[in-house]
Amino acid sequence: MPAERDGDHPTLAAFLDHLHYERRLSPRTVGAYRRDLDEYLHWLDDQQISDPRRVASAQVRAYSAFRHRRGLAPKSLQRHLSAIRAWYRFLLREGQIKINPADGVRAPKAARRLPHTLDVDQLGRLLELPGDEPLDHRDRAIMELFYSSGLRLSELVALDVGDMRRDDGLLDITGKGGKSRRVPVGRMANAAIETWLAVRPLLAAPGEPALFVGRRGSRLGARTVEARLRQRAVEQGMPRHVHPHMLRHSFASHLLESSGDLRAVQELLGHADIGTTQIYTHLDFQHLAQVYDAAHPRSRRKR
Repeated sequence: MPAERDGDHPTLAAFLDHLHYERRLSPRTVGAYRRDLDEYLHWLDDQQISDPRRVASAQVRAYSAFRHRRGLAPKSLQRHLSAIRAWYRFLLREGQIKINPADGVRAPKAARRLPHTLDVDQLGRLLELPGDEPLDHRDRAIMELFYSSGLRLSELVALDVGDMRRDDGLLDITGKGGKSRRVPVGRMANAAIETWLAVRPLLAAPGEPALFVGRRGSRLGARTVEARLRQRAVEQGMPRHVHPHMLRHSFASHLLESSGDLRAVQELLGHADIGTTQIYTHLDFQHLAQVYDAAHPRSRRKR
């Protein structure tokens, strides 16, 4: 129970009880709300505002600007404002205020970090995975498919054998929000998957539909895929920690470098908003080419 402390404003204590008893938030989360709102109340005290219910949007904006000048990171400031907005929403529901002064007040946007990628030579070295055991073939197929088709980790582990369209080299994907898309699979990824499918019965339990299975014969989990990729990258002498999303980033960056076709890459990645895809446009486009077969480093046909 979030006990009231000396100095808590009565409306804050009621709000914290609301978070604990009605919204069933964890004590840790309720504590985070309390800390953020305590700092807001201290600032109001400095402004000689004793009642947080008598605050206009201008004061909330001034608080945001004050915290920003003091160096609070945009994401942390967004959290502070979210807590303030939720408190006033509660007071509005309780009939203690008529408008929410925090509505419309937003923190400065955080600078978008460019995704880490591997260059083509590094990818080539990573994918030259040695070994002829079933798990070697499986791991090679996983890495080739990540890089070939730009899959999310959740999409890869959800794949079933029946999702592979072996007649036309396409793959049926169910992405975020249950949205379906069809992506091409490059020549080398197709070859790696065919090799894996030939030895998959040695591991897969009877009736198991998953494309990728573990030692016990059941569907491979996301954490296992992450761990295997990290281990394989170390074995191949990669200069940095490699994770599945890095292969997805590399797929998008390399394809854009060669094709410049942002809309096509958006479709291949399954982004609902092209603004999400635009983070990759920091790259210099080398030349225009066909979007996939001619552009992707591991999908070009040998001449």
